[in-house]
Amino acid sequence: MRSTFSLLPYINRSKVKADGTTAVLCRITIDGKQTVISPGIYCRPEDWNGRKNEIKSARENSRLREYLRMTEEAYNEILKSQGVVSAEMLKNYITLNNIHPTTLLQMGEWERERLKKHSEEIDSTSSYRSSMYYQKYLTNYLMSLGKKDIGLEEVTEDFGKAYKAFLKRCKNFGASQTNHCLRWLNRLLYLAVDKEIIRVNPCEEMEYETKPEARHRYISREEFKKILSTPMYDKRMELARRAGVCGYNAPASTSYRDECGW
Repeated sequence: MRSTFSLLPYINRSKVKADGTTAVLCRITIDGKQTVISPGIYCRPEDWNGRKNEIKSARENSRLREYLRMTEEAYNEILKSQGVVSAEMLKNYITLNNIHPTTLLQMGEWERERLKKHSEEIDSTSSYRSSMYYQKYLTNYLMSLGKKDIGLEEVTEDFGKAYKAFLKRCKNFGASQTNHCLRWLNRLLYLAVDKEIIRVNPCEEMEYETKPEARHRYISREEFKKILSTPMYDKRMELARRAGVCGYNAPASTSYRDECGW
């Protein structure tokens, strides 16, 4: 027998954040049992239509309707596969599968799950393993700000610049490691653009770290001459320098010892 199922989006007007917005919540009711889940969507209390249970902003309301639609699909999928579904089962399923990631770390976990499945298909786990570290560093940065996560619409270019500074100052990362972490951040933001969660990637124009020029493995003839012509204060280094001078100036048929009179 099909269970009774309903979704009720609402807001808590008593819990308003410093920016004037409050979280949109969703009450799941199945067979009289209730649980609440957060879609990760925010709006101003004055933008919430309590009679229609929707947001006045077309863009945010579209996100809410998409979330409700996917939740209903999840309900039908569980019911079809297991024959029974409860409010907690549905909530756990949605949380575990990140049905509609709306925050930065949620998007990261969603992408890591995709990489995991792809790694099994191609029998290579390098990208998946690397993503674990990039996600960890992003989590560490948010924790340093006193946050567990951040909404994708809250990410700005200044956020990206501050994250880059965090990697260099607190993690002591070089240019290569820093750039890998920034690419992961941009990857998540571009995914959010593809899903129409945000319109543009706010960190798109952010500059990556410039890699230092590669060190020469060999020196030129002129550089070698300059080294040989510079006396060394250390006795052993000076001895090595003189041996080099003798070897450099000696004819091909003459040994170092013969040329230097050893």
